[in-house]
Amino acid sequence: MPSNPVVRLRTDDSDVVTTIRAGIARIQAELDVTPDFPPEVLAAAEQAAASPRLPDLDRTDLDLVTIDPETAQDLDQAVHVQREPGAGGEGGYVVHYAIADLAAFITPGDPVDVEAHARGETLYGADSKVPLHPPAISEDAGSLLPDRVRPALLWTIRVDADGEGTDIHVERALVRSRAKLSYESAQAMLDDGTASQTLLLVKEIGEKRIVRDAARGGVSLPLPDQEIDIADGRWRLEYRSLLPIEEWNAQISLLTGFGAASLMVYARVGLLRTLPDPDPRDVQRLHRTARALGVEWPAEVLYPDFIRTLDPHRADHAAVILASARLLRGSGYVAFDGAVPAEPQHSALASEYAHVTAPLRRLADRYAGEVCVALCAEKPVPSWVLAALPDLPSTMQRSSQQARTYERAVVDLVEAGLLVDRVGEVFDAVVVAVDEKRPERGTAMVRSLGVEAPVSDAGPLPLGEDVRVRLDTADVAERKVRFSLVSDRSSRR
Repeated sequence: MPSNPVVRLRTDDSDVVTTIRAGIARIQAELDVTPDFPPEVLAAAEQAAASPRLPDLDRTDLDLVTIDPETAQDLDQAVHVQREPGAGGEGGYVVHYAIADLAAFITPGDPVDVEAHARGETLYGADSKVPLHPPAISEDAGSLLPDRVRPALLWTIRVDADGEGTDIHVERALVRSRAKLSYESAQAMLDDGTASQTLLLVKEIGEKRIVRDAARGGVSLPLPDQEIDIADGRWRLEYRSLLPIEEWNAQISLLTGFGAASLMVYARVGLLRTLPDPDPRDVQRLHRTARALGVEWPAEVLYPDFIRTLDPHRADHAAVILASARLLRGSGYVAFDGAVPAEPQHSALASEYAHVTAPLRRLADRYAGEVCVALCAEKPVPSWVLAALPDLPSTMQRSSQQARTYERAVVDLVEAGLLVDRVGEVFDAVVVAVDEKRPERGTAMVRSLGVEAPVSDAGPLPLGEDVRVRLDTADVAERKVRFSLVSDRSSRR
């Protein structure tokens, strides 16, 4: 899964599909990104896919499964879980987590590697994708597709009866996934009693980890996808909230990232994912957004506790969860070799954390995984990894900014389509942000639509107040939506 919410389309209207595709093509041209790869990169990928470097260890005996969106082909992770009896009869678990091994296909400095450094991460939006690696690797030879032997970094994590990780080890191995499960099919198996032991134990561990997450003070945002349903020429915004299995499955990935970070912090070398404490102004803005959507947030309730009260299955709560992603601004990476960074924590997770579970879609994961493999084998971290570490934070910062810009442009595109036939209508809203330099401009949360959009007035905007706004512009070609305050100020409540 992408790490950010994704806009998806549900429509059979060929004209709409053509419009969206044309809009996305313009976005890609503006940002100078493309799903296509140079010929030399494609050729290198094809050659690498045909002759990978394979490990000696064979763990194809493990009954691994992948759990992903139904149409996904770039499958980074496969999981197997079993019980492990403990002293006094209180058993824990053994988690095997196979992660795609890109070192089997990519040589430092080769065309695929150079292109991956230029891209940084896969970009998603409205059923479009700008991949990090060529499909010959990301959707075929390197992907953990079912019934195919694949090279992987195999993480073995022991978890106690309370859901706490107690031991972690990673090594290279050959693996074979037994099944490609969608979130919907996996959830259906859990609901109808046909789930495998692995799915049942992913649920057990996931539920325990969520409780531990809350006790630790962490915030794991269940970001819903925004779905645009188009029928009879009308666009309607909906939210696809996460199924329970998605949250439980995500806990396995988080468990691995915590363990990887602990390995690197102990050895004082590696690459951590970091996040500072949220800006108080963003917290205040989220308060206003929640009020605009009619979601109660008592003043004495702290942000992490508030987020845990939200139900992503409710549209109003889902909109607040999406808006709360703003509090994750400032996230980044820190590389280190010889001393632990001064600010190593990810504030939302209340712990040190590392990205290691999505190397097909994020460049940083390949390097962090290589560090951990070396540490577990008690071997020096490869020189090519150490040489790349210092520049990786800036590379990932650039690609993350590009991803946010791309996703925002896609959202602007589909929101313009959502509102194109409603120009002139008046809506209830709350002003959630005001431009400090130009206080007559800002952002309003439009209640009935569940979207934030630019708003303006002749004078300073009333921050935090209920207002009535008129939709003045909804231009799909320009991806612009603009509201203005109605002249009758008495309409404010």
